[in-house]
Amino acid sequence: MDDAAAPSRGGRSYAWATRGDVNAFFGLMLDNVSGLIITTSLLVGVFGFPTEFVLTRMIPGTALGVLVGDLVFTAMAFRLARRTGRSDVTAMPLGLDTPSIFGTSLLIVGPAFLMARDRGMEVFQAAEHAWFIGISMLLASGLFKTLCAPMSGWIRRVVPRAGLLGSLMAIALVVISFLPLLKILGDPIPGLVALAVILVSLTARWQLPWNVPGALGAVVVGCVVYYGMRLAEGLLGLPTPVGGSGEIFPAIPAGLPLPMGAWWTWFQLNWAEAMSFLAIALPLALATVVGGIDCTESAAAAGDDYPTGQIIFVEGLATLLAGGFGGVIQTTPYIGHPAYKAMGGRAAYTLATALFIGAAGMLGYFVWIFRLLPEVVVAPILIFIGLEITAQSFIATPRRHYPALALAVVPALAYLVNLLLKDVLFDPALAEAGVGFGALKESARQTVGTVSMLAGGFILTSLLWATALARLIDGRLRSASSTFLIAGVLSLFGVIHSPLVSEKVMLPNQAIEAMRSQERYEASRMQTPYHWASAYAGIALVLAVIGRFGRPPQSKDPHDSLEPTEATKTSVIKNSRQ
Repeated sequence: MDDAAAPSRGGRSYAWATRGDVNAFFGLMLDNVSGLIITTSLLVGVFGFPTEFVLTRMIPGTALGVLVGDLVFTAMAFRLARRTGRSDVTAMPLGLDTPSIFGTSLLIVGPAFLMARDRGMEVFQAAEHAWFIGISMLLASGLFKTLCAPMSGWIRRVVPRAGLLGSLMAIALVVISFLPLLKILGDPIPGLVALAVILVSLTARWQLPWNVPGALGAVVVGCVVYYGMRLAEGLLGLPTPVGGSGEIFPAIPAGLPLPMGAWWTWFQLNWAEAMSFLAIALPLALATVVGGIDCTESAAAAGDDYPTGQIIFVEGLATLLAGGFGGVIQTTPYIGHPAYKAMGGRAAYTLATALFIGAAGMLGYFVWIFRLLPEVVVAPILIFIGLEITAQSFIATPRRHYPALALAVVPALAYLVNLLLKDVLFDPALAEAGVGFGALKESARQTVGTVSMLAGGFILTSLLWATALARLIDGRLRSASSTFLIAGVLSLFGVIHSPLVSEKVMLPNQAIEAMRSQERYEASRMQTPYHWASAYAGIALVLAVIGRFGRPPQSKDPHDSLEPTEATKTSVIKNSRQ
């Protein structure tokens, strides 16, 4: 692929399309395709949504959000190149927010569908009812994010890099790397083979035969192994599952729904039920705002300094447009900017991703992708991105703040454990059989409850804890105290450390009553919102006393610095030989 260039300030040309964009395109495109596949699989496989309904009503608008966001981010890369005169600017990647895929599917749209079915609605009617609730929450999330945009630059300035990148690293390790690894190990032969190609080509920088891009090579090799195994199993008379379900080559359902008229009529009658899900949707939206700020800081650490407010505004705009055309999943800046830069990506990869994903959703050929592309083959690219983000977080953070980065991962580990426990302990069928949460002994219930509360709002918890520890390390006890007080206020209303399985935000007294109804109060009676808020206030008081009567540290590590060296920055943005 020959380099394409556009004029930039200072006489240097912006190489907006390079060979590295091929690898970056497959990485970002497959990441988004994986999100669409997971969304469809959850709604169809777990809750029983009609497959055609999801593919023709929810997917097109969701894909439109990716199209708009990546197109604008492509234009912003050209603008940054003209402003700085640099030829190596990498566009910010945008795609579907992974936590929102699980949160929206498992906590909003899916339960709304089941509740509608319990009220006697037919399948299609219940699906439309849940769809409209999903649209309502996506529109509310998009509006919330656009309102947060003007404040995002200030947040980025006042929060230390360890706080921003620490929460980012927590997501990278737990959500982006570990959860896809479980999918890979569920079918280990094709999954691990594809992962091996990713690691050797993108992480270890080996050149694949015939200069095949690493991400593409992993998918091709993984599909060959996957379908080869299915063919062999078929010849042996064993079950032969394939990607997706049903007819492999169905008719392509082209079209972009515009449900606003029907949605508005429905909303006037059902607004109270829709708004009851705001307590779930808005924390997810807030997490993407924090994540967007993190991503902007991550991109700056890798050499591309984008305006934070504009990045968050584009994120909100793309989410609003997605909701207006029937989408249900938020778009957000992806945390993989350093990874795509290391691949050699510039602006062509986001442009190509925008066109491919947008067309896949609106022209309908995503249905073929869903049927043919095994999720286990797509998942390895996510692990590479998680590893790159983790490495970049350490490189771009002062060495003395490493403990803050490590602390940021702890709430994410609780999120991971809680996610796995939910499938077992809070399953209604298991509860009726007497083997759910209520059947545990008191000490076990307390442990499960504690893990659940630590997991609630883990992205914000990671950010706050890492920020506070970084301030403590710098000797800024007053700032650390303020950070813990903010955490106390958020915990009082369940934004973090929610005591409810649904993680809804509500007043403390309402939360305690809900705890009693969920059989969690006796086991967690010392962990109500009042206890969490008091604990954080106690930390702030202790720090105030130490700051008044204690002594600050006298020695400083001479090898440490406030900012990473140019050598370490260069190591992050070095292009891959791919």
